[in-house]
Amino acid sequence: MTRLTLTCLLCLCTLMGAFGQQAIELKDVVGGAFYPQNIANVLPIPGDGEHYTQMSADHTQVVKYSFKTGKQVEVLFDAATARECPFKHFDSYSFAPDGSKLLIATKTSYIYRRSYTAEHYLYSLKRNSEGRINNVVERLSDGGAQQAPVFSPDGTMVAFVRDNNIFLVKLLYGNSESQVTEDGKRNEVLNGIPDWVYEEEFSMNRALEFSADSKMLAFIRWDESQVPMYSFPLFAGAAPRHEALAKYPGEYTYKYPKTGEVNSTVSVHTFDIKSKVTRKMQVPLDADGYIPRIFFTRNPDQLAIVTLNRHQNLLNIFLANPRSTVCKELLRDESDTYISENALNQIKFYDDHFSYLSERTGFSHLYWCSLTGTQQKPITSGNYEVIDFLGYSEADGSFYFTSNEESPMCKAIYKVDRKGRKTKLSSQRGTNSAIFSSDMKYYVNRFQNLSTPTVITLNDCNGRELTTLLDNAALKAKLSQYAVPQKEFFSFTTGEGVQLNGWMMKPCDFDANRKYPVLMHQYSGPGSQQVLDQFGISWETYMASRGYIVVCVDGRGTGGRGAQFTKCTYLKLGYLEARDQVETALWLGQQRYVDKERIGIWGWSFGGYMTLMSMSEGRPVFRAGVAVAAVTDWGYYDTIYGERFMRTPKENSENYRLTSTFSRAEQLHGSLLLVHGMADDNVHFQNCAEYAEQLVQLNKPFEMQLYTNRDHGIYGGNTRLHLYNRLTSFFDRELKK
Repeated sequence: MTRLTLTCLLCLCTLMGAFGQQAIELKDVVGGAFYPQNIANVLPIPGDGEHYTQMSADHTQVVKYSFKTGKQVEVLFDAATARECPFKHFDSYSFAPDGSKLLIATKTSYIYRRSYTAEHYLYSLKRNSEGRINNVVERLSDGGAQQAPVFSPDGTMVAFVRDNNIFLVKLLYGNSESQVTEDGKRNEVLNGIPDWVYEEEFSMNRALEFSADSKMLAFIRWDESQVPMYSFPLFAGAAPRHEALAKYPGEYTYKYPKTGEVNSTVSVHTFDIKSKVTRKMQVPLDADGYIPRIFFTRNPDQLAIVTLNRHQNLLNIFLANPRSTVCKELLRDESDTYISENALNQIKFYDDHFSYLSERTGFSHLYWCSLTGTQQKPITSGNYEVIDFLGYSEADGSFYFTSNEESPMCKAIYKVDRKGRKTKLSSQRGTNSAIFSSDMKYYVNRFQNLSTPTVITLNDCNGRELTTLLDNAALKAKLSQYAVPQKEFFSFTTGEGVQLNGWMMKPCDFDANRKYPVLMHQYSGPGSQQVLDQFGISWETYMASRGYIVVCVDGRGTGGRGAQFTKCTYLKLGYLEARDQVETALWLGQQRYVDKERIGIWGWSFGGYMTLMSMSEGRPVFRAGVAVAAVTDWGYYDTIYGERFMRTPKENSENYRLTSTFSRAEQLHGSLLLVHGMADDNVHFQNCAEYAEQLVQLNKPFEMQLYTNRDHGIYGGNTRLHLYNRLTSFFDRELKK
């Protein structure tokens, strides 16, 4: 009897422990209560392989740390003690290439996703006779906020853009300021900064560079005068409130080239700082081609210019002489589909070589190319993807990179030495990323997996862990008090014979003998991945805690599995992806714990488009869906993204029609909620408005939730909480009844 009583008490205590855990609340999820701590703004000090810096949590200091120990060495800048400092806090900072100065940004005002203006200040790191830094804070310019500032290599000048024109500040001449270009004008000409579509689709916010000897400037000029305008309304709103629009709304107008329309005309120019002569480079480029990058090599007489044709299946790198303007082809890479945009971010120049990522073998791999154009040596090979090139050690000839060799769901750090021997440096399986010291001797490693929030360590170049900077132990302890559903990986083969990877979250009290409603979440865009071994507490976690099984599957067209898998959707974007989401729902419906009559789907942006395509694919498997900020027709989207995967509407008219949500709206099945921000500069509200009108004319019922003055991210004030409350109540009503 005593043994039975003890057993009962133990069972009761176990049950109390399980049910005693707190339920996660939506306001905490949306408000970031479960976000892992991070160490942000880590910048290795240029030319100093032993130290890195970061901005203090209160945005008042730049602090120097040791790569060996992770311990603070000194405070390089403190707004409270710096001489003549006019600000108390700052937003970001950068180093001069020689490490002699800081450029500090304040009053940052974002324009689009990557572009912003700010008031910048200079701070010299020169030390006095006692070895202390106590210099005067100097305003970079008195003429107004600056955009895209860049130091000269010798640290004596800063170039920047204001009102679409380039300016040059010479620090050795009392910060004297001169204007380099005169023709910049809003919605007409941009110098040194990209137009909207380049910024968004080529991931850039500056096209302004100094030569290695600090004697020349090079820049890209965009003439967008012939690009069609797009406008959207602006209201007084709230959070923030625009009182000037209280009675009469305003509008925002800018240049946005939609598929098949006219792009900006681009050209590359150099400016001789001493003679003040501007020259136009003779770049072999089609009239409608792209110039997504320029780089000065370490040779001041070599300006590297990267070009793409409008189809984006031919990439060239030319070496231009900045004075003679003559260009010579250095590299040519061609694809029967398209060149992935990630290749642009991996080009790095060294003394006589440069790095390049190519998918010419069917998988993304690292190549080491000579500056004579005569050699392209593969550094990696195999049926896996090199994701990022992290750097080259000029001291010992080693290459460092991130790849998914372990699994399409994982990322690890690797090293290949001069003899071709490959070593895995990261020790933990999951998602790893690295920031290396300037001499490649040390790196900061960020690791996470499904069950582990971010762990940040310092490591040497052989992967040996030196110290742990952050382990998020407090978050782990906090989460142990909550009932948090966990992700599990799975894979299955569709009825079309395609193996797909996914993750699934089940309620904490999951009972395999019950049948649950399912909420499918996906993005599905070309080259994207949602099924990754990484940590996160999201709205999907919240929904799983409330009795849903939540599932995410990466269908055909997503990344990590080679060019054939990713690029099989070429010219018919959305068609195969929708079939795979429907196949996922059909497979889920065969599982004994799933109620196949209560399956919903949702997504944002491309994921919103996929929600609409999947709900109208022809097989009525979804009872409800939410499309947030959805593209509804590729004719409404921008040239660079849309044409990369679909070419132009004129060239591919039938597939534009077949992959439009309008062509299959008659087949829409299930309850639908459309959500859109009315000031979305990326996926225009036009997509939502025109699709809604189509449904009205087809007499198809639907719901709509609009957000005043909100862009593609739909945030600000209470907006995000309202959005997810809206989604929660919609799916509760449609899938739980």
